[in-house]
Amino acid sequence: MKKLLVCQHVAHEVLGTLDPLFRSAGFRIRYVNFGRDPQASPGLEGYDGLVILGGPMMVGESDRYPHIATEIALVREAVDRDLPVLGICLGAQLIAAALGAEVGPAPRKEIGWYDLRATPEGSEDPLFRHLEGDERIFQWHGDAFAIPEGAVRLAENLACPNQAFRFGDKVYGLQFHLEVDEAMIQRWLRVPDLAAEMATTSGIARPEEILAETAQNIARTQELSALVFGAMIELFEPPRRGPVLGSR
Repeated sequence: MKKLLVCQHVAHEVLGTLDPLFRSAGFRIRYVNFGRDPQASPGLEGYDGLVILGGPMMVGESDRYPHIATEIALVREAVDRDLPVLGICLGAQLIAAALGAEVGPAPRKEIGWYDLRATPEGSEDPLFRHLEGDERIFQWHGDAFAIPEGAVRLAENLACPNQAFRFGDKVYGLQFHLEVDEAMIQRWLRVPDLAAEMATTSGIARPEEILAETAQNIARTQELSALVFGAMIELFEPPRRGPVLGSR
């Protein structure tokens, strides 16, 4: 059976819409919950891909969160093994850091629904070609990444120009949350730490406005999730071996 390693940091950040997509494609999913076990040291032997989810910590806080160094090493191992890697929010920042790019505070926090669009390179990418003009996408981040050397910038907006990148053919970092459904967003708005973070935005992020926009935009988000992540999951398929010829 195909196997997937998923790095999780907090209980409310999960695979979301990715979970049924991976399971229907026949993957067995193993979560490593660094929130419960920050000293965990997983390896990638026997796995067909790596997914790193979001979280509230920052890439530069490895002194407080030792798993950050562990995950950066995992990304480098996956790249060396030519395995597919998907990073979402913090996960994308960790991939960028593993590839030598700077990660730090964004020009401003993005919490809620924001427009973004594919770059010209993104419009030709197998995943991001599904974006049509400006798409309203859910965000929740205060940090941002530079595009790693040798990577391709795939999506952008005015507030945070670097929204997604691809390194090689199989490594993708997404700053935004295309994996959310309505229940996930409602849950996030009830998390005390996230509510406190919203309060620091001087009213820019308001729960009632986020919920109203969620009702308007979630259907398109789920459509894009199926298209974008569906194309990504094809990259996680292990290569098929040719027929074994008997000796003569």
